[in-house]
Amino acid sequence: MSSYLIDGKAVSKATLAKVGAEAAALISRGLTPGLAVVLVGSDAASQVYVGAKGKAAKDCGFHSLQFDLPETTGQAELLALVRRLNADPQVHGILVQLPLPRQVDSTTILETIAPEKDVDGFHPINVGLAAIGAFDRALIPCTPAGSMILIDHACEALGRKLDGAEAVIIGRSNIVGKPMAQLLLARNCTVTIAHSRTRDLAHVAARADVLVAAVGRPEMVKGDWVKPGAIVIDVGINRIAAPEKGEGKTRLVGDVAYTEAAARAGAITPVPGGVGPMTIALLMSNVLTAAKRSAGV
Repeated sequence: MSSYLIDGKAVSKATLAKVGAEAAALISRGLTPGLAVVLVGSDAASQVYVGAKGKAAKDCGFHSLQFDLPETTGQAELLALVRRLNADPQVHGILVQLPLPRQVDSTTILETIAPEKDVDGFHPINVGLAAIGAFDRALIPCTPAGSMILIDHACEALGRKLDGAEAVIIGRSNIVGKPMAQLLLARNCTVTIAHSRTRDLAHVAARADVLVAAVGRPEMVKGDWVKPGAIVIDVGINRIAAPEKGEGKTRLVGDVAYTEAAARAGAITPVPGGVGPMTIALLMSNVLTAAKRSAGV
């Protein structure tokens, strides 16, 4: 079986183009979507992510702000900044890049962001709205929302419908696993959330018409875990040693053993170039949504 490669870069590009066009229409009416990104410390990976988010915001025509704070920043100082951004009418989305230094309580910071500006979708109010299916009022976490678009893209390519499909999500995090389940439930899938304590995990995974891997363990999902013809969404991004490239070199792999799984899957996302690009595209989409809602559009 030759599987369909789900090109996250291409879908992300189309999504960003649509966001940019809608933003231009808003700007012509005098409303410029605004995103504020807060980075505490000098974590290299976080700096790369924040830079990419800022660039995407500017490319979409947004008002983009970035606050780079030292590693020693205290909780009171960070809370004061978040509250200031909550009150700023030019800022529609606030993103505090995780992880935060030890002296700062991430939960308190994230819960202080105004729910209507919480473009990461992590605030308990947004989580609760998603849980009751009120997606028209919630802001949905970007990675699951982007994954859902890729699933729809695969269904279209394969000529399938999601209604009644069996979906298995490996991973129960608040950031990916749980919101992914809510989105798939809303689309009439029969959803199982599996995890490290699931008995006979390979057998559970092999039932899935849609298999989402989000555990953060390199190539854990083997080819024989994949039902022939299944749609496989690999959310994992893991860096592993690549001695074949030279001493000390690394490469990126997902949570799925790609070559094995691709031989059985109907459609599959690569790593890199699958879910990753969608996360930033959906962040921009959330900022646009927040701006529209602020103006009652």
